[in-house]
Order: sequence, then structure tokens, then C-alpha cells
Amino acid sequence: MTRLGFLVPLGAFIALAVVLAIGLNRDPREVPSPLIGKPAPAFTLTRLDDPATTVSLADLRGKVWMLNVWASWCGPCREEHPVLVAFARKGRLPIYGLNYKDERDTATAWLASVGNPYQASLFDGEGRVGIDFGVYGVPETFIIDRSGTVRMKHVGVLTPDVIANEIEPLLKKLDA
Repeated sequence: MTRLGFLVPLGAFIALAVVLAIGLNRDPREVPSPLIGKPAPAFTLTRLDDPATTVSLADLRGKVWMLNVWASWCGPCREEHPVLVAFARKGRLPIYGLNYKDERDTATAWLASVGNPYQASLFDGEGRVGIDFGVYGVPETFIIDRSGTVRMKHVGVLTPDVIANEIEPLLKKLDA
């Protein structure tokens, strides 16, 4: 029995190596969100530019809208920002920002310097609403339909290709 005792740890090691190899070969942006097809998490947050004014999920019902999670400290957010500004100019749908784990003054100054594509940017300084949406990094973007159901989640930088090949077709389907 002692001669075969090494087979159990060896088998466990091989199984672990296979699981790790599979996991390392997957694209983290392709991890499906458990929110797709489910109601967006309820929230009420203050506007980044006006702490006395709040916006809630209930305020956005009845329209298709985009939620873009961003932060002034986020390098990839800087990369995607011109694409987001250009898309906002088309007026296809209202874009709301979720300013994630940031400083209000720094974020406000950043938007003032690079342009503001948002109908409103909501301040999530502690990241609680981001957690409810399953955000594990910025930028992330969600499309929410008229009934408040999450229809799409994109992890990472929005590119013209993502907008043309994923977002625009979805908007046509949602008749937005």
C-alpha cells in the first residue's frame, strides 16, 4: 500500500494543473454576468456634480440606457473615454456613469478636462453599487432595457468595434 500511496497526491496535482491550465486560457472579459436577463440591482446615489440630487433605478425605468463604470484613477477608462464621448454625441441612448471608488473632486475635475459623455454620473465612493452589479474592475459597461433588466455586460475598454458589433445590434433589437 505504501508503494501506491504516492498516486493520490500525484492525481490531485495533475487534476489541479488541468483546472489551472483551463482557467488561464480563458478571457476574463468573456465571463458571463449572472445579471444578464435579470433585474438591475436597485440603487439610489447622488450625482457626482450635485451631491444634493439623487438618481435611482426607478428614475430610469421606461428607457433603454447604458451604465458605464469608470474612475479618474483608471488608465483603461482614459483609453475608452474618447470612444464614449463620440458615442454619446450620436444620442442613441442616455449614458449614465457610475464613478467607482473615486474622490468626488478629482472625478469632477477629470470629467471637466476630458469631456462629459454622461447624462449624469453617479457617485459610488465606497463601491457598494458596483459590488451589487458584480463589478470587479473598471471600466465595465452595462445595457439596461426599459423594464430595468440587464441585457449586456462588457468588461474592459469600449472600442468602436464593440459599439458597432455588440451594442448597436442590441439597441436595434431593443428598439432603442
